[in-house]
Amino acid sequence: MRYQYVVILKKHGERATDILSGLLCFFSALCFAFIGIRLFRINAVHGGNGNGWAFGGPSDAWLNIVVAAAMVLGLVVTGIARQRMPTNKVRYRYLLLLAAAGWMLLTPAPWVGALFFILTFLEYQTKRPLEIGFDHDRVVINTLIKQQFDWSVFNNVILKDGLLTLDFKNNRLIQKEVADDDDEDDADEEEFNTYCRTRLAAAQS
Repeated sequence: MRYQYVVILKKHGERATDILSGLLCFFSALCFAFIGIRLFRINAVHGGNGNGWAFGGPSDAWLNIVVAAAMVLGLVVTGIARQRMPTNKVRYRYLLLLAAAGWMLLTPAPWVGALFFILTFLEYQTKRPLEIGFDHDRVVINTLIKQQFDWSVFNNVILKDGLLTLDFKNNRLIQKEVADDDDEDDADEEEFNTYCRTRLAAAQS
């Protein structure tokens, strides 16, 4: 649905989410590598020219090692991308999904994989822009479960100095910082506030 105005709110805690996601992925890679190494076996091979050693293992061992290597490579690529493009958001959801699949299919603790699937969803929600849409008949807060409010439930709605205030008639108050946006097509605060005053007045009549 398109709105007359959409305000994007500043989100906090993304860096903490990135650190936690990276550590969990690295820990998973270590676990997969450890399991893979334990599954390997070293067999003595006797050849015509003397004794030698052959290094081999079951397919599960190789699969654990490959998944661990893929996760480490993914973490390295993600780290390089963060250094080269610090303003861009780094997402770990594909690595978290790989870790979830690895825990469920390659380890004796598949329940850990279920936790990683939940973490993947939470990481997506943390990185998803938090938006509030303003239309002629309603205000919609775009959270996990959308919240819709008629204009009649507000005493005031105002955007001032980068701070959005939603003042409800039931004494509830929401104040959030607005994300910085360099889009030249953005409406200024006065234009937005004029629109809100118009909708509030119409809702009271």
